[in-house]
Amino acid sequence: MPADPQPTVATAAPGRTEPGGSTALVGVLGDPVRHSLSPAMHNAALAALGLDWVYLALPVAAADLATVVAALEALDCRGLNVTIPHKQAVAALAAELSPLAQRLGAVNTLVRRPGGGWLGTNTDVEGFLAPLREGGWPGTRAPGQRAVVLGCGGSALAVLAGLEQLGFGSIAVAGRNATALAALQAGCREWLPALEPLAWTTADDEQLLQALAQADLVVNCTPVGMASTTDPLAANRSPLSAAALDRLPPESGVYDLIYTPRPTALLRGAAERGCRTWDGLEMLVQQGAAALRLWSGRDTVPVAAMRQAALERLQAS
Repeated sequence: MPADPQPTVATAAPGRTEPGGSTALVGVLGDPVRHSLSPAMHNAALAALGLDWVYLALPVAAADLATVVAALEALDCRGLNVTIPHKQAVAALAAELSPLAQRLGAVNTLVRRPGGGWLGTNTDVEGFLAPLREGGWPGTRAPGQRAVVLGCGGSALAVLAGLEQLGFGSIAVAGRNATALAALQAGCREWLPALEPLAWTTADDEQLLQALAQADLVVNCTPVGMASTTDPLAANRSPLSAAALDRLPPESGVYDLIYTPRPTALLRGAAERGCRTWDGLEMLVQQGAAALRLWSGRDTVPVAAMRQAALERLQAS
């Protein structure tokens, strides 16, 4: 398998205050991507590093993905983040995949290869794990702990890989789309054979309620509860009903990959239950920092500046 990427260290351009003819491009591809926090976060880091780079949000329709990825390579783009809905499709456009991206079949970061083409890797796993590890979770009981993952989309793959690294003894995935749930299980069979699929057809499916009652950690990978400019009530929703939340052990943890609003309805309900909670902002920051290290070749990047810029952007929106 190919080794994880080791890019060339970038040169700095101290004192530059605005883009010019020598400014290099980095960015994020997605659809939609207009409200991404990544430009604010990364441009704060680039300024702190003194790099003559600019980071842009680049909306790309699925039909145009291959054309855009090739064009950005031709324009000497230094690196790209990839978000919904392109994480799996872009893997086929990479000249090389890191072992992790190859296993997951999902790419969230493209890195320029010295010989040309893109290397696809995945920093979402590192981002997901960072706040858990910083908080000492899951501790010494990891081999016997149980996790419940809500949703079976692309982000669930990174979460499953993270939980596998933490050594969880049991991982159940609840999905409303039976076809997608079966596909997720099939894709993980070689490296996560103990994954337990749970049909999630109603809010209070008994199988799901039983799994929640025994859960040490619940991770929401669905978009339910995300603030929306087109649906003012979206932020008041939770993927779990009140009855389902009541099944959670008070000592369990609840991790919502959504970071707007802060806290989400799910995390408010979990906190009232006494559960420990995490939202997705730190995951966003840490996966972005990991990508920037790969693009720039810097061992250390200004994570605090990235976090502060993301928070300020959230508060201003």
